[in-house]
Amino acid sequence: MIRNVVGSVLALAGATAAVWSPFRAWYDGRHGRTYRIDDLFTGITDARAEVIGSILLPFAFAALLTLVGVVIRSRWPVALAGLVVLGFTVLWMVRVGQVEDGIGVGSDGRGLGTGVALALGGGVLLLLGALVMSGRPKPHATRVDGPATRPSGGPRTRPTDGPATRPSDGPPDSPPPEDRT
Repeated sequence: MIRNVVGSVLALAGATAAVWSPFRAWYDGRHGRTYRIDDLFTGITDARAEVIGSILLPFAFAALLTLVGVVIRSRWPVALAGLVVLGFTVLWMVRVGQVEDGIGVGSDGRGLGTGVALALGGGVLLLLGALVMSGRPKPHATRVDGPATRPSGGPRTRPTDGPATRPSDGPPDSPPPEDRT
């Protein structure tokens, strides 16, 4: 229970950071929401994207996956969301590195910005949240009348106090008939 709560908080914080990151500067003061998704696969250009066609879209999808994972208490959607965020961020870094002949961080505000740090941190928090979550509880078999024993490789049987006596016409687990004499 505690692990699910802590994992969910980590995952939700990671999703929040990932969705917030495109609204921050990513490189040389350019916000992440201005990079087109197509640019990640064809090469970074100066063309500006609409918000819905920007890098925000896969991060919003990752946030939706995170919410689904938290609600159904499943680790897999949260882990997939972390991989989506990290994958798109790393792909963006590779593409910018190709255009700029390398990427760096400058003290004058040039280079990588806080948006990239938020995206990477959000992806890591999503993966940590998935690792911490215990997931759904597994159903356990309940025993009503004592433990079952299994003689060396045979089928499970219940211990008995002697031969079972039951009427031949009654159900197998019915109590013995009353003596009315």
